Amino acid sequence: MRFSIPALLVCSLAMSTAYANIQSGSAASGADSILDLHQSFIEQRQAIERDLADGETYSEISSDDRKKVKTALDRISSSLAVAGGLTTLDEAKKAELFNDQELVNAILTQAGEDSRLVCTREKKVGSHRTTTNCMTVAERRRAREQSQDAVRQNIGLKAPVQN
Repeated sequence: MRFSIPALLVCSLAMSTAYANIQSGSAASGADSILDLHQSFIEQRQAIERDLADGETYSEISSDDRKKVKTALDRISSSLAVAGGLTTLDEAKKAELFNDQELVNAILTQAGEDSRLVCTREKKVGSHRTTTNCMTVAERRRAREQSQDAVRQNIGLKAPVQN
């Protein structure tokens, strides 16, 4: 039981990412990090852009996804600037904002998970020395897929031709 609580704490800290949640002025919806568009949208946007630019937090985000996030943030910002706030928006515009928010959250969550660094300690064959191997989750996935493709190609080349 002593192991499960620290492990749960470490997992919850590792999974935290920058969320841009929109609250419609009613009671809190229970989200971890809520962006109050009346006060701190600019700060939240700056934090997301800073994390995108640092090269570490979202190191595995593709340039296409990076553009989608920036475009969605621009749309949210312009909609709020034109309307003067979330409460003055009509329902269609609010739906668009919520969709943009979900797009940003989905992309940043996946990029944050893929950018997480995982280190393993391994012993090389014939040696008692352990080495530490650190790769991001996405790098590990790419390496696994490349090795599986190589095995498939070798099996395909060595298989006898049947007529």
